[in-house]
Amino acid sequence: MMTRKIGAVAATILVILVGFAGLAHAEGWVGMAHPWQLGLQEAATSIKAHIDSFHNLLLVIITVITVFVMALLAFVMVRFNAKANPTPSRNAHNTLIEVIWTVVPVIVLVIIAVPSFKLLYFEERIENAELTIKATGRQWYWDYEYPDNGGFSFSSYIIPDSDLKPGQHRLLDVDNRVVLPVDTNIRVQITAGDVLHSWAVPAFGVKKDAVPGRLNELWFRVDHEGVYYGQCSELCGTNHGFMPIAVEIVSKEKFAEWVAKAKVAFGTGDASPAPVQLAAGPAAVR
Repeated sequence: MMTRKIGAVAATILVILVGFAGLAHAEGWVGMAHPWQLGLQEAATSIKAHIDSFHNLLLVIITVITVFVMALLAFVMVRFNAKANPTPSRNAHNTLIEVIWTVVPVIVLVIIAVPSFKLLYFEERIENAELTIKATGRQWYWDYEYPDNGGFSFSSYIIPDSDLKPGQHRLLDVDNRVVLPVDTNIRVQITAGDVLHSWAVPAFGVKKDAVPGRLNELWFRVDHEGVYYGQCSELCGTNHGFMPIAVEIVSKEKFAEWVAKAKVAFGTGDASPAPVQLAAGPAAVR
């Protein structure tokens, strides 16, 4: 009877969570955190997929270690308490156990290190970039420049609560989104004009500090269209929580159309469409 009740409760919870997940997609919460979310945000890039895989591996390892240590502590408390073991053992060393507790942690660290270094290399290697943009952090907004598309630039400010429209998200939506093409290796050069900032989009698995006088860079390749949100992840002053990042991923055809309009809207005056893929080379990096 008790087993059936537990099963019914578990099934109910699962249905509720699935319902919330469906509601999240219906309400346009793709590319951002949503109420009652469990786990990490859905991966939109291969980088984020690798991070999720590494996270899952670490979760298994730390769970096994925790369960083992708890079981060991319970065994010691039961087996060696004063009532069960009135005459304490005088053994001080055990060579086999000392070898085991030295070798096993080394093996665990190697298991963690191999995928860790592979992931780090994959994140930092920028190869065959097809499009480059520049992001400059300022107090408290972002400037964006498209050097491969005529050099036009614009500022991106948070939309105040009083100006939010239906479907827009508080503290996340901006007046000018970063528009980028899908299935394209994109390099983002990052710097700051005043203090430290950080350009981070969780669904892309990217986060890089913006440092005055220094040019950092990251890359990503988004697998499907949509709007993805991030925020400045460095304590940069009183309005630190009010400089979000909104990246809209569109088809390559729509991106070319947007570039033509952006050139006029942001000052270059040249409305001719720009090519989407600007760097010819080997197959795209995944």
